[in-house]
Amino acid sequence: MVLLLIVAEAAAKDISNIYGKRGVSADSIMEKVIFFAPFYESIVNEYRAELYIKGRVNIRKKNHIIRFLPTMFRIRKGVNEYMMETYSDLHFTAPDIYDQKVKAGVGTASEFWEADGRLLEYFHINIYSSTLLYDKLLSPLASNAKKYYTYYIDSIMGPEFNRQYKIRFIPKSKSFQLVGGYMVVSDNVWSVREIRFAGRSEMFRFDNLLQLGEVGAPDEFLPVRYMVEGSFRFLGNVIDGSYTASLKYSEISQKDTGREVEEQKKEKYDLTESYTLSNDTNAYQRDTAYFNSLRPIPLTQHEQSLYQDYFLRRDTVGVTKKKLNKNLEFWGQIGDALISRYTVNLDKLGSVRCSPLINPFLLSYSGSNGISYRQEFKYNRLFPGDRLLRIVPRIGYNFKQKEFYWRVRSDFDYWPRKRAALHVELGNGNRIYSSDVLDDLKAIPDSLFDFNQIHLDYFKDLYLNVEHSWEIVNGLTLDVGLSIHRRTEVERSNFDIVFPDTPPTRLVSDGQSYLPGFDPEILNKFRHTYNSFAPRVRLTWKPGQYYYMNGDRKVNLHSKYPTVSVDWERGIKGVLQSSGSYERVEVDFQHNVPLGLMRDLYFRLGWGAFTRQEELYFVDFANLRRSNLPTGWNDDIGGVFQLLDGRWYNSSRKYARAHAVYEAPFLLIRHLNKYTQYVLNERLYFNMLFVPHLNPYLEFGYGIGTHVFDFGVFTSFANWKYQEIGVKFTFELFNR
Repeated sequence: MVLLLIVAEAAAKDISNIYGKRGVSADSIMEKVIFFAPFYESIVNEYRAELYIKGRVNIRKKNHIIRFLPTMFRIRKGVNEYMMETYSDLHFTAPDIYDQKVKAGVGTASEFWEADGRLLEYFHINIYSSTLLYDKLLSPLASNAKKYYTYYIDSIMGPEFNRQYKIRFIPKSKSFQLVGGYMVVSDNVWSVREIRFAGRSEMFRFDNLLQLGEVGAPDEFLPVRYMVEGSFRFLGNVIDGSYTASLKYSEISQKDTGREVEEQKKEKYDLTESYTLSNDTNAYQRDTAYFNSLRPIPLTQHEQSLYQDYFLRRDTVGVTKKKLNKNLEFWGQIGDALISRYTVNLDKLGSVRCSPLINPFLLSYSGSNGISYRQEFKYNRLFPGDRLLRIVPRIGYNFKQKEFYWRVRSDFDYWPRKRAALHVELGNGNRIYSSDVLDDLKAIPDSLFDFNQIHLDYFKDLYLNVEHSWEIVNGLTLDVGLSIHRRTEVERSNFDIVFPDTPPTRLVSDGQSYLPGFDPEILNKFRHTYNSFAPRVRLTWKPGQYYYMNGDRKVNLHSKYPTVSVDWERGIKGVLQSSGSYERVEVDFQHNVPLGLMRDLYFRLGWGAFTRQEELYFVDFANLRRSNLPTGWNDDIGGVFQLLDGRWYNSSRKYARAHAVYEAPFLLIRHLNKYTQYVLNERLYFNMLFVPHLNPYLEFGYGIGTHVFDFGVFTSFANWKYQEIGVKFTFELFNR
C-alpha cells in the first residue's frame, strides 16, 4: 500500500512537471482557487432547498461494548443492517446558518437518525470556507492551506474553452484536522465542480464526495449531491455507513452589496429570518406511501429488501414473541439502564434523558482533586406557548475527599419571549470553614503554621438557591433571588502548630496553651449548625447579542463583545435563624476572541470581596469556587485553578484573578507526526490569583484534546516561588 502511494505521488509529480512547462502547475492553479475562495464563500447570501438523505448502516462486528456507545441506536437481535430516509426543508443564511426542518422520514430503526444526528454536518458544507464540518477540519482551500497541504495535478480534462483540472491534495503531516483527496476546478473562473475529501472525525472515518452545479448555473457555487462513506471502529466493533443526499433548490439569493451595507448600518441582531423553518408546525410524516411520492432517488433492490424484511418482522413479532421470565426481564431492564443510554417518554408528562449509570467516560483525574465521577439525568416537558420545564438531577463522588455530591436544578421558562424563568437549585456544596477560623489564621504569622496540617473542612453545606431571571433588553439580564445555606459541623477540628526546627506540638484538650500569642478560645467558637439567609442580585450585560425567535422562544446565539457581570449578595442576621450578616460583591469580565482557522483567545478577569461583616459568616464566592466533579475541555473558559488547594478558596475575604487561554490545532507538537494525528486541539493556559498569603499565585499549563480524553500538565508558583507540577485527565469520548 505504501509502495502504491509512492508510485502515485511520483506519477503525479511527473504530470505536474509536464504541464508546468506549459505554464500550468498545481501551485499556480491553487493560488487562483485560494484567491477566489473568500469571494465564492460569501457570494450566496441565502438559499432554500429540499434536502433528501438516504442512509444505510451495516454492523459488521459487534460485542457487548457496543451497548456502552451513547450515540448508538438500539439494535435488534439477528439484524445487522438498517436503513433510514429523511426529507427536509433546508434554509441557509450567510455566513454559516443552516436551519433544517425534517418533515418526513421512514426507516427500519426508529432511533437511527436521532443517534446519528451529527451526520448532518456532512451535508452542511460550504467548500470555499476555510474550515469544514463546523470548524473541525482545515480546508485545502484555506488562505494558509499551503503550509499543511501538498498539491499535484492528477489530470486535465475537456477542450480548451471548457478546461478542467483535477488537483490532488495530500496532508504534509498526519492530523485529524487535515484531509486528503482531490478537487475538479474549472479554468478561468477557478470554481470547483467536484471535491472529494477523506479523513477522520472523532471515531468516524469518512470519505465525502460533493458535486456542485455547472459554471453559469444558479447553483454553480452550491452542492447538488453528496455521497458519504463512513466506518466506525471501536474496541472490536465495526460499523459501516453509506449516505446519499440530493438538493433541489427553490430559491438562491446572491449577495447584494448595497443591501449588505444598509443592514450593517442597522446592526440587526435578530436573525429570526434565518431560522423561520424552526417555526414550521407541519406534522412529521412517517407514512411509507407518502414518502414514496417524495423520493427523488429510487431505491436499489437491496434497499427494497431491507424494507421488506423489516415489515415482515414487524408484522410477525406479536406471533413469535415468547413469554419471558418476569425476574429475568426485570434484571434485563436494570442491566440496560446500567450500560445503555436511554430516553423514557412519559406520554404527555414529558421525557427523561439518561446516560448510562455505569459509564467510564464520566471519570476525571487531577493531582489536586483526585478521581471523581458524575452522572446526570434530564427531564423536559414542553407546555403551550413554548413554556418549558426542565429538571436536572446530578450526582457525583470524589474519591480523594471521600465525599458524595448531589444537586437538583429545576428551571421553568414561563415567558420564553423575554427569557423570563424561575430557577430552583437544591444540593450539597463543598465543605467549608467559618470566618472566625479565617481571622485567627491571619493572626498567626506564616512561619508558625503548616497549612497542610490544618484541618479546615469543618462544615458540610446544604444549600437552596431560588432565582428569577429576566432579560430586560436584548443582552441585559437581571437575576434576583435568595441564597439559603445550612452548614453543619462535621467534627471538632485540631490544629497542628509547627515551629521551625521543632517537632509538631498539639493543643491539649483542656484548652491550655503553651504557645505565646495564641488564644485557645479559638476552638470554643464553633456551633454544630449555622444558617444563612441572603437576598442576591446579579446583572449580566452582553452587548451585541445575536438571537432568533423559535416560535415564542428567544434563543440567544453569540456576541462579538465581552460579557460583564456584577453579583451582589447581602446576608441578613436573624431570618431563618441566620447566624451573621455580611455583604458579597463580585465583578466578572469574559471575552472570546476568534482568531480564525480554528484559533481562539480567551480572557477572563474577576474581582470579589466580602464587606460589612458582623459576627460569624462563611467565605463562599460565586465566581471563585472549587468543583470536585469532572470538568472537561469545555470548562469555564479556562477559569479554573488546577493545582490550587481547595482550602485556599475560602481563605480570604477578597480576591483578584486573571486567566488567558490560547487554543489552536497546531502549536507545539505539529512536527511529531507519529502523535500529532490524534490531537484535535492544543491549549496554553495562564492563571493568576491574588489573595492574602498568595501574592500572587501563578499557574502555567499546556493541554491537548483528543477524541478519547483530555490531558493537561500544569506548574504552579506561590509568592514567586515554585510549588509543584501536576496533571489533569478527563475522559471526553462521546462527550464532545
